[in-house]
Amino acid sequence: QVRLVESGGGLVQTGGSLRLSCVASGISFSRYDVDWYRQALGKQRELVGSIDSDGRINYADSVKGRFTISRDNAKNTLYVQMNSLAPEDTAIYYCHAAFRTLDLWGQGTQVTVSS
Repeated sequence: QVRLVESGGGLVQTGGSLRLSCVASGISFSRYDVDWYRQALGKQRELVGSIDSDGRINYADSVKGRFTISRDNAKNTLYVQMNSLAPEDTAIYYCHAAFRTLDLWGQGTQVTVSS
């Protein structure tokens, strides 16, 4: 079974922190380029950041300096540590993995930042 499962979302106040996890199963995780996306209510889904199979990381400008993406291939897990959260970060956060023609998405986890 091929699956990505996000966890770690919740409700935090402005300035707080969360760490999201995405656990992959049924794939050769270390071969995949993996990403975090988010989608706020009424808005388009946007890329938060990526870490490719070689460990190269990119972030959206909106999260640079606040979010840290990492991966643990031994645990088949992608993480994002989110600090200094703001209401604008409120969204459903999705894990995405890509390898060749494969394009996989998790179900999402809700992050809500109160003002």
